[in-house]
Amino acid sequence: MKNNNRVSLAITGASGACYGLRLLECLLKANITVYLMISSPAKVVIATETEIKLPSKNDEIQQYFIEKYSANSKQLHVFNKEQWMAPVASGSNAPDAMVVCPCSTGTLSAISNGTSRTLIERAADVVMKEQKQLILVTREMPLSAIHLENMLKLSRLGVTIMPASPAFYQQPKDIKDMVDFVVARILDHLGISQSLAPRWGE
Repeated sequence: MKNNNRVSLAITGASGACYGLRLLECLLKANITVYLMISSPAKVVIATETEIKLPSKNDEIQQYFIEKYSANSKQLHVFNKEQWMAPVASGSNAPDAMVVCPCSTGTLSAISNGTSRTLIERAADVVMKEQKQLILVTREMPLSAIHLENMLKLSRLGVTIMPASPAFYQQPKDIKDMVDFVVARILDHLGISQSLAPRWGE
């Protein structure tokens, strides 16, 4: 079991906001301290794919999710793309792990090339250079050679590439079951106990 008590979660503008939001809920319920970053495109996708209408200010977003998921007020910290004094921006205070869920191919490319233009990109760069755990929940189809090369490059550096590919052996009854399968696999890799989805053979 890993000792992941602090996890950075970045939600980017790929389709599949439900994965990131469900993961956020599960991390908070597991008493994990979460450093949350939501890109501007992600806010558009969240509004398009869900009934959630996020406030504009970070502190309001933070309070919204604390109330929505009945979390401890000290558990969740929300940062914007240029908040360079955030703990996730420095290796001296790096979190135990980071998940980008969902991860757009633009974010994938930026992380692969170490551009660090936004806090999300810098946070990913930090966990890699500090040899912490980084999980990218990629969303795209079909994949171009550029996407595949970026994934291979990061995989060779120890990054976990985890496409949001739900299984069907558990006979999902609805979209929630499919989302929970993917989130369960993420939690497994983080070493966080979960009972969202049955494992093979159970």
